[in-house]
Amino acid sequence: MRSRFSAFAVGDAEHLLRTWHPSTRPTDLVLDPGTRWYRLDVLRTDRGRLLDDDGVVEFRAFHRSPDGSGTLHEVSRFVRSGRQWLYVDGDVGTS
Repeated sequence: MRSRFSAFAVGDAEHLLRTWHPSTRPTDLVLDPGTRWYRLDVLRTDRGRLLDDDGVVEFRAFHRSPDGSGTLHEVSRFVRSGRQWLYVDGDVGTS
């Protein structure tokens, strides 16, 4: 989760696609260069430990853009593929 947030923060679309589960991954990803992601608060985790094959992360991410400041609140689902965690999907709320 933290690596994906960092990828958003630095505009690394390749990392985001690489860590996205193939069943839900878009064919391409264009990030808004005007949006600056600057803070991540992990609110809750469920499973996702060493012996788990899936997990949930609830987080709030903060951003600024020419339109102002905002937050993204999401409950994300991940699955393990080999040694890598892959983002599957999430329930999103924004403000």
